[in-house]
Amino acid sequence: MTATANEFRVMTSGAFTAAHLALIPQLERLTRKKIVTASTSIGTGETSIPNRLKRGEVVDIVIVAEGVLRQFVTDGLVLAEGHAIIARSSIAMAVREGAPKPDISSVDALRRTLLQAKSIGYSASESGKYFTTVLVQRLGIADQVLPKSRLVGGGERVGAVVARGELEIGLQQLSELLPVPGIAHITPLPPEVQKVSSFAAGVAASSPDKARARSVIEFLASPEASKAIANSGLEPLVNREKWGQVHFS
Repeated sequence: MTATANEFRVMTSGAFTAAHLALIPQLERLTRKKIVTASTSIGTGETSIPNRLKRGEVVDIVIVAEGVLRQFVTDGLVLAEGHAIIARSSIAMAVREGAPKPDISSVDALRRTLLQAKSIGYSASESGKYFTTVLVQRLGIADQVLPKSRLVGGGERVGAVVARGELEIGLQQLSELLPVPGIAHITPLPPEVQKVSSFAAGVAASSPDKARARSVIEFLASPEASKAIANSGLEPLVNREKWGQVHFS
């Protein structure tokens, strides 16, 4: 897909979507271009961010989990210069609005809730990988839980499927659950089994204006963007002396 000269194109994973949408007015003032949100999910299949980048789709910046961005750099899809960690995200659980609040106040309570649930939804992104490959194994319940768990792909939010009543509980990044109507009791996992993921922004190799793209990433990592990031359920990383930039070899 091509871009017009007055567009600045962004691909972001779901975790940063709410913050990105809130920041669009500031980004349009900064870039003096129309912000086009080309994608709001890592997703699966042909419409996923990785496949769209591999097809050479024109985009200026990409915002995804740090490990995913590292792979994009290795694959030549994102530049090895000018990127930064801009936020951190926790995983949370939610149920349909009106359903009883699940008890996940401790590791034992989380284990019981997962065992008792009739169905569980998880995403194709970092939270889903952690749930299926780490969390249930650490809790010792993989054999009981994974058969009743469902991958929600294609760019759809786990919370949306829970809101329709198709799944009893759902796990996804906190910032991806918060904006979804029809769900409730959005609660982070217990600290002992929580996975906090870093999200980074990088300049796409296909960007027609790489200098402008780098300036946008600097803005996203600045105090000026931190309020919108925090309001979305993410932890902004504005202390550059503490967190620094991402450096990929």
